[in-house]
Amino acid sequence: MFQMKATKVQSFILYALGKWFEEANKKIQDKSLEVSISKALFIDMAKKAKFAEKQERALYKNLEILEKKKLISYNTKELMLTNKGKKVYDKISCDLGPYFYLIDKLKKEDPILYTKKVQTIFKR
Repeated sequence: MFQMKATKVQSFILYALGKWFEEANKKIQDKSLEVSISKALFIDMAKKAKFAEKQERALYKNLEILEKKKLISYNTKELMLTNKGKKVYDKISCDLGPYFYLIDKLKKEDPILYTKKVQTIFKR
């Protein structure tokens, strides 16, 4: 998908963190503020959202690895994407964009509208 020596889990965590920042910052974009999140709150959110079924310690370890790879930073108890991390997040987001667009389109519009004739068959 992209050139980065990270596991799928680490890439997913990086994407989740980047997406969280993107969505949270939308709510305050008219102000000269920026959101931040601590490791503990991010891990709690990840567990509640059930996108990370791993043990808490494993999530911390993956965040530490992302920090060593200079994709995230952890200053004053707050997680942030580094410039390198933002570039990787943007690449992941760009790669996944068509998939999310298709899912969104299929949810909003009846898939049958995209075809002239629809065939049905009996379930087996």
